[in-house]
Amino acid sequence: MSLPTLDRLDLQILQALQLDGRAPFSRIAAVLGVSDQTVARRYRRLHNAVNMRVLGITDENRFGRQSWIVRLHCTPDAAEQLADALARRPDTQFVHLTSGGTEIVCGMKPRSRKERDELLFGRLQRTRQIVRVTAHCLLHSFYGGPLGWLNKSHALTPQQESALRLPDPAPLDAPLIADAADEALLAVLRRDGRATLADLQTATGQSESAVKRRLETLRSTGALYFDVQYDQGPLGQGVSVMLWLTVTPRALADVGSSIAAHQEVDFVSAITGQENIVVTAHFESSEQLYAYLSEKIGALDGIQAVESALVLRQVKQLTYEPNR
Repeated sequence: MSLPTLDRLDLQILQALQLDGRAPFSRIAAVLGVSDQTVARRYRRLHNAVNMRVLGITDENRFGRQSWIVRLHCTPDAAEQLADALARRPDTQFVHLTSGGTEIVCGMKPRSRKERDELLFGRLQRTRQIVRVTAHCLLHSFYGGPLGWLNKSHALTPQQESALRLPDPAPLDAPLIADAADEALLAVLRRDGRATLADLQTATGQSESAVKRRLETLRSTGALYFDVQYDQGPLGQGVSVMLWLTVTPRALADVGSSIAAHQEVDFVSAITGQENIVVTAHFESSEQLYAYLSEKIGALDGIQAVESALVLRQVKQLTYEPNR
């Protein structure tokens, strides 16, 4: 089956939504110099053609919580079933099958220390199909979160980017505390980042003004941002890989910052563990991956070891869709 073809306007709309996932079609249209109807029509096309979704994501650091990447080595007969079960959990952000289908890598956001310990030291350790569990706490993000590969697509001009980009988050004196209405609002946005104010009012039981006010607070502090999920093949990203780097401590910042600037990379973070930097990158072919490893990664000082693992299947990118 042939992949859908995306033109420049499609890519511009995708990048615009990465910059501001809730930007009205009228605002995007004005910046791109097209009609509101054109943007709405292209949005629907992208939704159907490349499974595009705009989803609300929380920055756990802003709530005083930790984020983790967990590697699970499984028996070959159990990996897909376990991956599907993890993908259905609300505290997983992504779930990938790698390493010949015997390893699951997932991003996890436990809401409390109790939830973390119950998961890492209890449930996963008691699952007999899991051979080994390695958990890495995210320490410092060099690239990721509200920034993704679409920010590097250069579909928009610098002037267009400036017109759509939101201000940087305000610093916080103390972690935010989400109340019941916030949690209800965030739950809706995790499923649909462009949910209407009426939908958010219904979910929270709050007035329109209260919903607008809380939404603005969550966004302006960086506690809530919006990311774009899409099928990567049509954008020339048919080969996805996770890299686990062991870097000397003195070179950690330089290596992380250098990799963050690479066109192919959409996520890089310092982590706990012997492998102290994790990277996610996308390529059109395995030959491009080889060139990247040998020329770009190989050129960086301070890297002692590199482990690469192809992502065989994205069970969950940002949201779980079992019927895909």
